[in-house]
Amino acid sequence: MGFSPDTLRDRVAVVTGASQGIGRAIAVELAKVGAHVVACSRRREALEPVADAVRAEGRRALAAVCDVGDAGQVDDAVARTLDAFGRIDLLVNNAGYRIRARFEDLPRHEWDAMVQTNLTGVFLLSQAVGRVMIRQGGGKIVNVTSVAGRTGSRGMAAYAAAKAGVTALTQSLGAEWAKYGITVNAVAPGPTETEGVLEVWKTPAMIAGAAREVPLQRLGRPEEMAWAVIFVASDQANFMTGETVYVSGGPRVANRED
Repeated sequence: MGFSPDTLRDRVAVVTGASQGIGRAIAVELAKVGAHVVACSRRREALEPVADAVRAEGRRALAAVCDVGDAGQVDDAVARTLDAFGRIDLLVNNAGYRIRARFEDLPRHEWDAMVQTNLTGVFLLSQAVGRVMIRQGGGKIVNVTSVAGRTGSRGMAAYAAAKAGVTALTQSLGAEWAKYGITVNAVAPGPTETEGVLEVWKTPAMIAGAAREVPLQRLGRPEEMAWAVIFVASDQANFMTGETVYVSGGPRVANRED
């Protein structure tokens, strides 16, 4: 089984957090396999190049400014998508926010911001798009979580807790919405070469140190995460729901050999 320009031919995909990193890669790679893409982010100026990249693959694109934690903006983005395309076949909840801080020093407003973007945003988008998919008689939702949601993360406890919540939500909705023909799965990236990660690991030495912690001895590439999303969104994954696919370069375990 491989991907082709017909893998998701003419399906309409909504991708949040699409302005950079993994989200941008997902939007462009979806276009390469035939999907039309609604790219969502808070910054319009960052979305237009993504929409142009989708169109360069011969697919239709819509740039929709949307803060996923704002119910009004979510409803507006869904309405614009339906006006433009008439349906929604795939939702990719990718938008994320994180900072690194010691838990004892984490401001309450930062906790709230991470929960709002990483968890409440998934709730709002899934609910709004899920209602559309129920009327349609089916669809697919893919939540981009994180290995931190399984293992926890020193310095990013709030982010990890929110991502763990998304994993549980994925399992719950996978069971609850199966009767409507909607599958709900998750893709959990490990350390990936994105703008956000490189802001945390600011030097080549820090990046090299992070790579040494990965069994495959490198960071992932954004397109590798996008390919996992495409598989889960494809017909080849029709018997999967409520599952999480880990794309992490191998599990990091405590019994190191070096």
